[in-house]
Amino acid sequence: MDGPTIINRMLFIAAFSRRISASAVAMGIAVHLCIRPAGAVELKVLSGFAMRAPLQELAREFEATSGHTLVIESAFVGKVAEKVAADDPVDVVIISKPVFDKLVDTEKLAGGSGRPLARVPIGLGVKRGASRPDIRTVAGWQKTLLAANVVTYGDPAMGDAAGVHLAHVLEALGLAEVLRPKTRLNSPSPGQSAAQYLTGLFLRGETEIAMASISVLSETQGIDIVGLLPAELQSPDLSFWAGVASTCRHPAEAKVLINFLASEPAKAVYKAIGMQSD
Repeated sequence: MDGPTIINRMLFIAAFSRRISASAVAMGIAVHLCIRPAGAVELKVLSGFAMRAPLQELAREFEATSGHTLVIESAFVGKVAEKVAADDPVDVVIISKPVFDKLVDTEKLAGGSGRPLARVPIGLGVKRGASRPDIRTVAGWQKTLLAANVVTYGDPAMGDAAGVHLAHVLEALGLAEVLRPKTRLNSPSPGQSAAQYLTGLFLRGETEIAMASISVLSETQGIDIVGLLPAELQSPDLSFWAGVASTCRHPAEAKVLINFLASEPAKAVYKAIGMQSD
C-alpha cells in the first residue's frame, strides 16, 4: 500500500471517530513529508494569535518528526507585520493574506514561498454556564450585543485583524456609538496571548461576551463558545498564509516547515479547532 493511501485511510478512520489523535497526525505527517534532515536547526516562527492554538499542537509533531526546534512568537496581525517590516530576525511568518501580500510587495517575505493554511472564522463566547443567546441571524446577534452589559473584541489599535473587521461592522450597522460605553477591548500585554487576556476578563467578571477568532476562543478558559457569527458578518481577510521571511537563516528548513503546516494532516488539526481549510 503506498504512502498517500495509508495517509488517507488513517485520516478517514480518525474522521469517522470524530477525533484526530496526536499519533495519527504525527504518523501521517511523517509519512507524507518524509522529514529526516541531516542536521537539526532552530527555526523562529512569527504568527498571528489566530494561529497560535494549532501551532502549539503541530509544533510538537514537527519537532518530533524533523528533529528541528521551533521558537514561536505570537501577536496580533498588526504587530507581526510591524516586526517583519522592521527586519526582526525570523524564519517563517504566518499572517493574514492581505498583509502577507503587502509584505511580499515590499520584499519582506520571499515571493513564491507562500502557502495557504486555513481560514479562521469569528465566533462568540459567553461566560461558562450563562444562557446561550441566539446569534444565527444578524438581528439575533445585534440583540445579543445590545442586551449585554459588557462586550469584548480585539483592539483595532493593536492590529487585531478580527477586531478591525468587527469595528467596521459595528460602525456600518450604527452600533459603534451605542456599544462604546460598554466595550472592553482585548488588549493583551507583551508576552500575553489574546486568549490569556480574555480568560482574565471572564474570570474577574469584567466581560460577558467576547467576539474573536474561533481559535482564540478555543484557548480561552471560563467560557462557552456559542458559535460562529452569521456568514454576513465574517471577514474575507482572515485567511492565514505562511511564508519565508527575508531575514530567514534556514530557507530550506523553513520551506519544510511550511509544507508541513499546509499538509492534509495539519489541515485536520485546523478543522478540529473550527478553522476551515484554505
